[in-house]
Amino acid sequence: KAMMPEIKKGLPSVITPERFTRIALSSLNNTPALRKCSPMSFISALLTSAQLGLEPNTPLGQAYLIPFKNKGQMECQFQIGYKGMIDLAYRNGQMQTIQAHTVYENDIFEYEYGLEPKLIHKPASADRGEPTFFYGIFKTLNGGFGFSVMSKTDMDLYAKTYSKAFDSDYSPWKTNYEEMAKKTVIKQALKYA
Repeated sequence: KAMMPEIKKGLPSVITPERFTRIALSSLNNTPALRKCSPMSFISALLTSAQLGLEPNTPLGQAYLIPFKNKGQMECQFQIGYKGMIDLAYRNGQMQTIQAHTVYENDIFEYEYGLEPKLIHKPASADRGEPTFFYGIFKTLNGGFGFSVMSKTDMDLYAKTYSKAFDSDYSPWKTNYEEMAKKTVIKQALKYA
């Protein structure tokens, strides 16, 4: 409540202070460990979510507020989900399609980069096995396209290297690994969009 005047200044017009408050309370109820986080890190993460127009910690999977220890202090980190990444990409109006998929060990899968890139994925009809690759693809309205592929091994290394909250019990890498992997390959693919 004390921060509400400053929060109002940071909110986009589509999110009222009342809605912002409901989102904050819902996040605190759904993830009680957020109450232990420094208030400024929690509010900062919430504002980032609000400014992007993405709801954190909901079944929509657009974004997450993750509690983690930073030098002994509990802090809150904002992390966009893969569905949030797709939502943001579609907002620019140039995207025809954006997708991310998991490849399993019994699927037929091959890809090539270069001047004539190729990606073929035929899912197995049953008993697909364990995840082996993840890929994200996009196609623009003018016919441009691109994709990014990462192996499960590379994805594990990437997550450990770049996610501050990877080791947190509340990390989406622990609760929604495939969703986070899909976000990563979409983000990698969209670098070239």
